[in-house]
Order: sequence, then C-alpha cells, then structure tokens
Amino acid sequence: MKTPMFVIMVATLTLLAGCAGKVEPQYPPKDLTSFDATVELDSAWSQRIGEGLGRARYPISAASEDGVIYAADTEGRVVALEANSGDTRWEKNLDTAISSGLTAIGGGLYLGTRNGEVLALSQDDGEIQWRSRVSSEVLAAPQANSRLLIVQSVDGAVTALDRATGDERWVYTGSQPALTLRGTGTPQVIEPVSFVGFANGRLATLDNRSGQSLWEMRVAVPQGRSEVDRLVDLDGQPVLTPDGRLYVTSYNGRLVALEATSGEMLWEREQSSYLTPLVVGDHLFTVNDAGHVLAMDALSGREIWRSTDLEGRWLTSPAFADGRLVFGDFEGYVHLLDASSGDIVGRTQVNGSGISLRPLTEGRRIYAQANDGRLEALQIREIQ
Repeated sequence: MKTPMFVIMVATLTLLAGCAGKVEPQYPPKDLTSFDATVELDSAWSQRIGEGLGRARYPISAASEDGVIYAADTEGRVVALEANSGDTRWEKNLDTAISSGLTAIGGGLYLGTRNGEVLALSQDDGEIQWRSRVSSEVLAAPQANSRLLIVQSVDGAVTALDRATGDERWVYTGSQPALTLRGTGTPQVIEPVSFVGFANGRLATLDNRSGQSLWEMRVAVPQGRSEVDRLVDLDGQPVLTPDGRLYVTSYNGRLVALEATSGEMLWEREQSSYLTPLVVGDHLFTVNDAGHVLAMDALSGREIWRSTDLEGRWLTSPAFADGRLVFGDFEGYVHLLDASSGDIVGRTQVNGSGISLRPLTEGRRIYAQANDGRLEALQIREIQ
C-alpha cells in the first residue's frame, strides 16, 4: 500500500472511478534525527509562484532552459525568472487551470490543462503560440523531440502534436483499468520513438512517425483481491541511457532494465515504486513505496546501499547535484544524501506546505518548489 500521499490519490479516484474511502498509511513517517553535516544549503533567492499546486497537488513542475526558470501555478499564472538572481523576466496569466508540469525546449514552453488543452508559449514573453485539445486532462509534462510534442492524458491516450502548429499527427490509445493512481506516466521521447508506460502495467514503444506500437511488454501484473491491491501503474518516467538501456519502475510490480531497441530483459527486481528513477554513470538510484532510497549497479541490478532514514516521508523522485542525491519531502525539507554511501550530509526546510515535485538542479544550485508556490534557489556550500 502506498504512503500517506495515497490519501490524496483516493480522493481523486472518487472522481475518476466512483471509489471512496480512507486508506491508512502502511509506513508512518520517520522523525528526523541529527546527522554529521558536511554541506550547508544557503538560500540564494526565493519567489512565490501564485497559488502553488492547489489543494489537489497538481504536478506543475518547473522547467529551465538557457539560464531561465519557468514556473506556474494551478490558477494559470506562468512566470519566467532569471536562474541566477530570481528576477522576473515576464509574467503571464493564462486564465485557464494548469494541471501538468512544464517543458522548456527550443524557445518554446509547453504545458497541459485540466480541460484537456495543450498550450505552447513563447519563452521570450509568454505569448500563446498555439493551443490544441487532447482527449482529457493532462497531468504529465508534455515531452518533445525536434518535430513532435507527445502528450499523455489521464484516460490513457497518447497524442502526438506538431510542435510548430499544434496540429494532431496521431493518437495511440491504451486500455485503462477502472482504478488508477493519481497521475499518469510521463513518456520518454527521442527522435524515432516514444517509450510510454500505462496504468495497466504495460510499457509500449511507439513509432513517432505513425503512433504504431513497435513492441510492448508487461512490467507489472495485477495481484491481490482488492482493486487497490491490484494497482500496477507505471507512473514514473522511463529512463533511457545513451547506450540504449531503459529503466522502468512500477507500482506493486517490478523495477526492470531493458534493451531499448528490442525490449529484451537485462535484469529485474521485485520493487514497488511510483517515482522516476535516476541514473548517474553506472549507478541507478530509486525510491520504493516505503520511502527507502536504494543505490544499485545499473548494469546488474545489484544493490549497493539502502537508506531507510527517510522512510514514509513522501519523498520526491531523486535529483542529483554535485555528487549528492537531492530529495524533497512532505514537510518541505530538502535532503542531501551522499551518492556513494547513502549518508545524509545536508538538510534545510523550504516551506511547511511540503515539497512533492522533484527539485531542479544545475551544478551546485538546487531549485525547490513547495506545494504552496514558494520557489527557492539553494546553493550547496561545503562546511570547512
């Protein structure tokens, strides 16, 4: 069973599937304890981004490109900030409810809305370049290659839009179970193909020219009696390495390493996770549904270390900064773990509303966005 964030999921399932009820967490959050800090996290600047993620905690993650941070709130406010100083470049009110994370690439800024629209904005001034409708609400950040924008909506449909015009190029529809986690998988998109995970536990590789499936495999198999026990969503984004390895997590299922072109299994581990893993060199870092942080050999799946210090604290997906893993948690703390040992080496609290989005990182700088909209830039400083 999922951690306390699961309560939020159940409230959403009431709307999506007619299901109601309260779920008690299996892993109560551990209290924070003292540790030997080797770094400090100094605040470089802080900005408030409107109303934040809203009561439903929409996954409106920020994006960055060319020294600019782009962030938004659930009410439709979008801002562009100088990454170094936090100064506002421009601000735009879209007058529509945003529900997805942002993607910034090639001078464009892309996002999805609650009413099933996808918008393309100019990075220069925030002006809307085009808007296009897809089949339902968009929670996953749209993903791009040089020509297409790939959008996965909550009904399981995957839509390819022309990046320049917003015109629909193709639609792929995957089967959707009656009960799903709050959220959808985020496609991993490269020039020829898109790797897409679905709430039925299946992974598909789609040809970006036509939307046809090249290969599919089942990553997780539903088990148990109740609908909740049988949840097998692939909510994390598949991670692709330059040498063609694909890593995929699943809830109530497996962590698998695949050969991306064929889908051939390289290795697998029984592990439940709804978060996107992280690959750094030959190391794979992941967080299971108990909030345990694991480091594994990416080539073999062998466990190198495991940290249970942050159990039950609703961790974000891992980020990486200056040799450390970076996590946010439900009380708004940012934690730094030494990537080689798993030891906690730094911590600061950004905001008591909590952090549910993976922080952005660049060099020794961390950008953490709290649920109430506070966006803080933190600088890693070694303790002498």
